[in-house]
Amino acid sequence: MTADTTTAAGGNNIPILLLKTKSTPNDGYLERFSADGTFDPVFVPVLEHQFLDEGLNVVREGLRDQIFRKDENSRYGGLIFTSQRAVEAFAHLVQEGKGNDASWPHLQDVPIYTVGPATSRALRSIPQTPPLNIFGDETGNGEALAHYMLEHYGNWYPDRALKPSLLFLVGEQRRDIIPKTLMDRSLPESTRIPVDELVVYGTGVMASFERDFEERLIQTRDRPVRWVVVFSPTGCDAMLRALGMLDPNTGRYSGEKGVKNTYIATIGPTTRDYLRNTFGYTPHVCARKPSPEGVEEGIREFMARETS
Repeated sequence: MTADTTTAAGGNNIPILLLKTKSTPNDGYLERFSADGTFDPVFVPVLEHQFLDEGLNVVREGLRDQIFRKDENSRYGGLIFTSQRAVEAFAHLVQEGKGNDASWPHLQDVPIYTVGPATSRALRSIPQTPPLNIFGDETGNGEALAHYMLEHYGNWYPDRALKPSLLFLVGEQRRDIIPKTLMDRSLPESTRIPVDELVVYGTGVMASFERDFEERLIQTRDRPVRWVVVFSPTGCDAMLRALGMLDPNTGRYSGEKGVKNTYIATIGPTTRDYLRNTFGYTPHVCARKPSPEGVEEGIREFMARETS
């Protein structure tokens, strides 16, 4: 069985099936949903991630050559992360090259931009003296981060007529809102920020996901209430199929036959809209902020309304 078996106390707790891989060394969703004994969190991984050597070699050589600096001869003036997997790939390279040099990986002079507290926490766990300069973790999504960066990065390099490039470590599947916003031709040339995207990991649906999810549904079918939290459009069809919600002929939502005790929350509007547009299904909760706190807040508000 591939699904992570980490749970809270169980019993009368509300099962919350988190359709993601548990983050290491700490997972904010596990910490949040284990805090007071209300929920019984279980991770059911949907995606398989594989680090890609071609991209990692570029970063490895760049760290060794110290191409991330504030001076005018540097290749890059900062980094962007919006994925925890990209952070994990980067952290692996940092650990690999760490010796007795306390300043390694030599990023103390450049800003590192990220979105969301989980990615920020993972970056802050990377050791460097002084610590990494991490910004943007409260912006909540890529578009907001991009607008934040236009001002913040400009202030970081106020004397540059043209801003130095940023390196954006990404997966094979990603949205392009950040590069498009930062390099928008309608912006003055002095305001635009060049962005180079570098693919450092690939993603696919785990072959065992649907089976693992079905097994968790069987284990929790007698609970009065259970929640499923969806973090990405990937795997949504398998999730709805396992719940018996898809018409086999049309592939569209056909009702909640036999799963009236199951409620679905999404990490944000992208996944919610995918469920609506692709399957005709509207989840019960869409988190206002893509974070453990945002998901919990949405679920608790929904449950309070249902019981009032």
